[in-house]
Amino acid sequence: MTEAAEDWREALRAKGYRLTPQRELVLGAVERLRHATPEEVLAVVRESSSAINLSTVYRNLEVLEELGLVRHAHLGERASTYHSVSGRPHFHAVCRKCQKVTSVDPSVADGICERLREEYAFEADVAHLTVFGACVDCSSEPT
Repeated sequence: MTEAAEDWREALRAKGYRLTPQRELVLGAVERLRHATPEEVLAVVRESSSAINLSTVYRNLEVLEELGLVRHAHLGERASTYHSVSGRPHFHAVCRKCQKVTSVDPSVADGICERLREEYAFEADVAHLTVFGACVDCSSEPT
């Protein structure tokens, strides 16, 4: 068992939650998909267990987010998208044309974070930030 796997199991136990196969399947699906809606998570989970339904996925995502193991982001018009926090910290750049999601290193936002701090005495949490625009492929297409 990996150290990361044991860490999340300990986090569950410390908060009084049971370690269930459903939670393990949901977290595994989120990690596999990288950025996924609850419906996409359900599709992957159902590859292993047809007994899990969408409400079970939502409940487990809520618990996993409370434990700090996943985060949600709003990446457009669709349902909230969940991603694991086990990878490197990042925020999202989303192409409005092709819906491509790019994970961006938080240091890219250092300038705006500094201005917010200096001018507004505001500490930004860029890990929940989503920036919309056009990716290089779509911005070079004729309109």
